[in-house]
Amino acid sequence: MTDKFDTSLPPFDRLTTTEQQTLRKALDVVYFRAGETVITAGDNCHQLYIIIKGNIEEYSTQTTHNNQPHKETFAHYANDDLFDVSAQLKGQSRHAFKASEDTICYALPRELFVQCYQDNHQFAAYFDTDLSKRQALLDEAHHQQNLAEFILTKIDDDNIQPCLVVPHDTSLLAVTQQMKNNELDAAFVTLNSLPQYGIVTRTDLLHATLLDGYAPDSAVSSIASTPVVSVNKGDYLFNAMLAMTRQKVKRVQVCDNNAVVGMLDLTQVLSLFSTHSHVLTLRIARAETIEELALAANSQQTLVETLFNNGIRTLFVMELIAAVNEQIIEKAFKLIVPTHYQPHCCLVVMGSEGRGEQILKTDQDNALIIEDDIDWPDCHGVMAQLTHTLQQLGYPLCPGNVMVSNPHWVKSQQVWLQHIPQLCRRGDPDSMMELAILADSHAVAGNPALLTPLQACLHQQLADQERLLTTFTRPALQFSIPLTIFGNLKAGKHGLNIKQGGIFPIVHGIRALALEHNISPNNTFERIAALTALHVLEQRTADNLTEALKLFIKLRLHQQLSQQKDGQQHHLDISTLSRAERDVLRHSLHVVKKFKEWLGYHYQIRD
Repeated sequence: MTDKFDTSLPPFDRLTTTEQQTLRKALDVVYFRAGETVITAGDNCHQLYIIIKGNIEEYSTQTTHNNQPHKETFAHYANDDLFDVSAQLKGQSRHAFKASEDTICYALPRELFVQCYQDNHQFAAYFDTDLSKRQALLDEAHHQQNLAEFILTKIDDDNIQPCLVVPHDTSLLAVTQQMKNNELDAAFVTLNSLPQYGIVTRTDLLHATLLDGYAPDSAVSSIASTPVVSVNKGDYLFNAMLAMTRQKVKRVQVCDNNAVVGMLDLTQVLSLFSTHSHVLTLRIARAETIEELALAANSQQTLVETLFNNGIRTLFVMELIAAVNEQIIEKAFKLIVPTHYQPHCCLVVMGSEGRGEQILKTDQDNALIIEDDIDWPDCHGVMAQLTHTLQQLGYPLCPGNVMVSNPHWVKSQQVWLQHIPQLCRRGDPDSMMELAILADSHAVAGNPALLTPLQACLHQQLADQERLLTTFTRPALQFSIPLTIFGNLKAGKHGLNIKQGGIFPIVHGIRALALEHNISPNNTFERIAALTALHVLEQRTADNLTEALKLFIKLRLHQQLSQQKDGQQHHLDISTLSRAERDVLRHSLHVVKKFKEWLGYHYQIRD
């Protein structure tokens, strides 16, 4: 028996108090000298080992075709690591284990481990080979300790406000009276044509009758605003706030099976959240100078920290910040670009911003599409000013000069449509990388319709083009996975580069598959879902890739915030990670390794 064993460490923190007490009583302490065999391959399993101090090597020895012994090392285990977990369930050890140095371990009887595994699903889930289940367990543990679960509240009868729905031919006077009687400040209006609903507010009624000369008996449909933004009952309140942020509205309609059941307004939603995201977007909308816009933009990181520190899921933070980023860039565009040119050009963002996966600001990746036959002599000067303005707003200059200040990234729509096939015909790595950048294009300001033909052209040029896609995909296999030959985490002088070793292979590999199969969304998570629906990816592979990417982004963001780094810091200090985080990170990187192997086979990349 030992009382020193720390049951607060995963996975033993998942055990009940009674199970933890039973475990402590059953533990023994064992010692192995350097070079001593701990487990022989094929041995019946009797106990699980938890390393207190030392190092254990897992290996197998096989005989080659010329009868020479060949040793293959699979892993090294150090302090707090467990071995041999798989043998606890199978009954026998597949590989051999020996002490690489003097080692002290706790020994837990197999019978007790199996009993805990069978009786406690949270304990069992820790050892699941499905990454999505293991990550869900970590998320569950995190949220149990967090006070901000309220942000995951769903839209239901407790928070839906009653609403008034009136026919299109109701008079302004009658609507005003009904809103007063029901103590409401807005009403939905049924329309005879699509969109199905409009909305009027007290302010609309006041302006219509006192300022615009509408008679009291005028039909309410004549002043109703359209379209009405709607959300579904059962969705997250957070998504209602996100809809308000994106659409810049103060009220949303709530539907249940296509029937209107109520509404939510901005004041009510903000009272439930302390993120103040809509306050930030209002400051962006009201900014009349670059200085005012910079003050609003500078508070964006505070919003990220508030959301992240309150345990809000990474994908929610990503969506909200993507919406805020778009509004900052769109406002800068409107302040810099002359008004008469704005409808005749389209500003697009690319990279993580174009995919909606940027949380902290990274370097600028943008381009401009100009409507054909538009004469704009000072375009270059205006674009240089826009690049400088975005830099003032916290978006660093792009080291690769992928910015509208570079004339290469500013073209008429027709020239862009000629340029894309030219890149495909060249087929060299630089051209493929330029196509990869364009593949994530997302319109944020000006006329978004100018981008649509370019996206169609890009997909048409690359869909089912095996040779091109092989060259296109090769960079996803370029960077090595940050794992040692023994399968452990590998960090350089500056830490573990999670962008090169984890994020980029997933993002670029999925981007190639999306182009091959003519999938239109930019977001990597949406692309994975679409590829799964087409049976290009197996469900388990898709789930594991999704969870791995979420983990990489989350760990990187946590260290960027804790170390006061910007969005260009991509190295992880693995010494600050918990054992559970290291285990899941290692598992996630193995997921990336398998995905890269699959990509190499799929696109016949042999080098």
